[in-house]
Amino acid sequence: MLRPLVTAPGPFTSVYFEDSHDTEDAAKQLELKLRDLCEQLRAQHAPDASVHAIENAVRKGPRPSGRSGRALLATGDSVVVDERLTEPPAAPLTRVSDLPYLLPLTRYAEPGLKHVVAMVDQVNARVTAFDEHGREIGAEAVNTQDHPVHRTRGGGWAQYGIREHTEETIRRNVTEIAEEITRLAECTGAEMILLVGEIQGRRAVHEALPERLRGITQEVTHADVVDGLVSATKQRRLEAVLDRFRTEMGRPDGLAVQGLEAVTAALVEGNVETLLISDPGDEMVWTGVVPTQIAVTKAELSALGAAQAHQRRADEAVPVAAIAVGADLVGVDSDLTEGFGAILRHR
Repeated sequence: MLRPLVTAPGPFTSVYFEDSHDTEDAAKQLELKLRDLCEQLRAQHAPDASVHAIENAVRKGPRPSGRSGRALLATGDSVVVDERLTEPPAAPLTRVSDLPYLLPLTRYAEPGLKHVVAMVDQVNARVTAFDEHGREIGAEAVNTQDHPVHRTRGGGWAQYGIREHTEETIRRNVTEIAEEITRLAECTGAEMILLVGEIQGRRAVHEALPERLRGITQEVTHADVVDGLVSATKQRRLEAVLDRFRTEMGRPDGLAVQGLEAVTAALVEGNVETLLISDPGDEMVWTGVVPTQIAVTKAELSALGAAQAHQRRADEAVPVAAIAVGADLVGVDSDLTEGFGAILRHR
């Protein structure tokens, strides 16, 4: 999503704000917020074309449901990033600068995980796939044979035959549902599968899934716990990144560094797998023509052969350089030297 920003021309107009739609006067409040945002941007000498592009995106965009936030980054007369925020900022954030301001994205729009939710029983299923931002990207209804699916009680050859037919029908139904879940999960790259429904139906479908998918599958009774499970999994993933960073920092030759000097040196070498960002404050760096010409001092930048030298805010230049080398961006609350840490690809 962010890779086009590396080569897009500036200046960039960046806006992060709450656009919750959970009150009767939400539309009026949004219009007032938009007016204030545009005034802030014009006070920062934002290009008129970019301000108009942001206005149009807000007014013409779909209205959210409940509490929500939004990130908009524009250059020229185009909005190049338009993302929902999982947690809106306490106050609007605006910035006009030569480089895109991406730090709030790592805090308020950290992606979750691609997942599939299947509402199942022994007859039918509704299978829906979601991307890492919680947006629906695919849905299928599975309508299988519904007669007979209830086991009979009693004895005799007739009842035995009915039970056999019922069980065979259930097996076919479950197989068909599992196949559709598998297809949708694999074509969307799902990282989690959630089976919702009564215990007998969801357990049967779980057992019918391929072994490679059972490890990422969970069974739940009600759909209202899905968001909590996705959030908990996302938090565990973040903690795993932090644990790895701390472990590598504790080794003499570990694959982790922190502080601007070490992180910028790794970026120059293209040796950053994951960039961790806490609070860089007003730290500055020097950059050349391309994002990966980056250093703490002008002299160090010249040693890299940079034909030009520009002093930039670290909270803008370092994330852009990380995107240029294909690194992941992760916002963390832990203290990092000068606000930056990195998990390296190699030593």
